Amino acid sequence: MWTYERRLEYPVKIKNPNPALAKFIISQYGGPHGELGASLRYLSQRCTMPYREVAGILTDIGTEEIGHLEMVTAIVHQLTRGMTMEQIKEAGFSEYFVDHTAGVYPQAASGTPASAATLAVTGDAIADISEDMAAEQKARLTYDNILRLADDPDVKDPIRFLRAREIVHYQRFGEGLRIIQDNLDKKNFYAINPEFDLR
Repeated sequence: MWTYERRLEYPVKIKNPNPALAKFIISQYGGPHGELGASLRYLSQRCTMPYREVAGILTDIGTEEIGHLEMVTAIVHQLTRGMTMEQIKEAGFSEYFVDHTAGVYPQAASGTPASAATLAVTGDAIADISEDMAAEQKARLTYDNILRLADDPDVKDPIRFLRAREIVHYQRFGEGLRIIQDNLDKKNFYAINPEFDLR
């Protein structure tokens, strides 16, 4: 089981509220390429992963993504705490405020609520790890876009950290894919299974 430390993986200390910025950063909480979906995807995929080393990678990264959820929620909370009604209206944050006040709700920047439909879990080792590599690149791209839009150094600092971790996760999944490919003949996968006939 896991041991929980009561601290963020990387510090988040934002001084100035900015609900306009929070509106798109929340996408990395509940958006299609966000940390919630990544965590659920990896922790689900590990259950059927036939290679212990790769299941370990999925567990490590899936668990770290939970820590990233905490960071993103801290960023969104700190950007929206203490905001005035005037700031809410000016930022176009009114629709969100009506439903959630300043609560952190898992949704995309577009306002679409988080959905399990964005999770890719097939039970096929190659398909799942290939999807995971793509998912990490999509998350990295989302962080790239956030960095293009953000102008607050207090926000950009933890976002850069999160972006760097997406790159590391991509590399680790690449290692996992190599492990799978090197061991295909040991697990009788469809690629080399003579009984797997599509005729």
